[in-house]
Amino acid sequence: MDRNPSPPWRELEAEAETEAEGARGDAIGATIYSKHWLFGVLSSLIQLINPEKAKADDQEEEPTELDEELENEICRVWDMSMDKDVALFLYEFNAPDIFMGVLAKTKCPRLMEICVGILGNMACFQEICVSISNDKNIGQTLLHCLYDLDPPTLLEISRLLLTCLSQPQVANVWVERIRENPAVYDSICFIMSSSTNVDLLVKVGEVVDKLFDLDEKLMVEWIRNGTDEVLDQSSEDLEEKPPLKIVPCVLEAAKQIRSDNPVGLDVYMHILQLLTTVDDGIQAIDLPLIGSLIRVLHNMEDCQQRSVNLDSNTEETEKSEVTEDDFHLTVLKDVSCELLSNVFQDLTKENIIQALKEDHLNKQKCFCAFKNLLPLYCSVVEDFLKVLCDVDKLLADDLEKDLPSLKAQTKN
Repeated sequence: MDRNPSPPWRELEAEAETEAEGARGDAIGATIYSKHWLFGVLSSLIQLINPEKAKADDQEEEPTELDEELENEICRVWDMSMDKDVALFLYEFNAPDIFMGVLAKTKCPRLMEICVGILGNMACFQEICVSISNDKNIGQTLLHCLYDLDPPTLLEISRLLLTCLSQPQVANVWVERIRENPAVYDSICFIMSSSTNVDLLVKVGEVVDKLFDLDEKLMVEWIRNGTDEVLDQSSEDLEEKPPLKIVPCVLEAAKQIRSDNPVGLDVYMHILQLLTTVDDGIQAIDLPLIGSLIRVLHNMEDCQQRSVNLDSNTEETEKSEVTEDDFHLTVLKDVSCELLSNVFQDLTKENIIQALKEDHLNKQKCFCAFKNLLPLYCSVVEDFLKVLCDVDKLLADDLEKDLPSLKAQTKN
């Protein structure tokens, strides 16, 4: 022999080095994640949307539940996608196209949620965000997912939209895309007006807040959306499907989250603040505010009546508390009347028509409002009645009959 054989430990060391080099070659970037394993998971997704498989299985109904093992693997990818190297590798492997195929064909809500969640993580990196944002097919598919009724999927879509809207390079692309898809407005309004999922409401609120902050023109369009339909439709049509309008939906969402998420409530307060920066927004807020103020005045009347009916044998301490309560009620009434009078002064004929159709105003509410506004705000009542006569003369005449002092007050 030319040389002595190598010691056993040297052979083991060489084998270990070979295995390490292989592992490094299989690793994604600087991570410890395996390319081979990730290829396998993505291949499993491709098989789910394989047309040939679908054709072979067309006799069976597509499952709405995800296989547990596959779900666990895809969820691992979801976690991994927060790493930039993994996100870039997924993008280079055309993972977004795979996810679009899944979203277009699957009926499994959990699978949709995970795929959108992975894409949302990938969009956190600028170059990927720019690329997927400029892809019209991806953009349309993602917006279409907003019409889904699955809250977890809607949450991930909202998170993805907010991520893209926060990137200056592509924010305008998404604003225009949303403007060109009117159904997005309907979906967002529906979520805000009907969902009880606080996390979803907060994230959707953040999307709306960002949209309005980026584009005032879009905000005005959304404020006006549904208004023309209200004026054109008959009362019979309105009973069938009243149009959703942004301000009441924002208020409903704020009411839903008010006690559960102070941060989320701040988001909705900022949306309302943005709405008040344009005349259309002020008018849109004024109409629901009318009904709220009149309800306050009506409830105060009930409180005052109960105070008058208190037992005459009430103890002195209770009497002092009643007196203090009466003082605060008086202050609240004065503030409410002043605010209501200011709102009435801003109402146009079209506003009053809309308020009557939406039941922000009716005979009972007008009666309550006038009774509290007179005689201090006589001129406001008089001007309002003049416009009301043009809109609904019968209602104006009935109000004068029910309030004998009204006609005298408005003539003085």
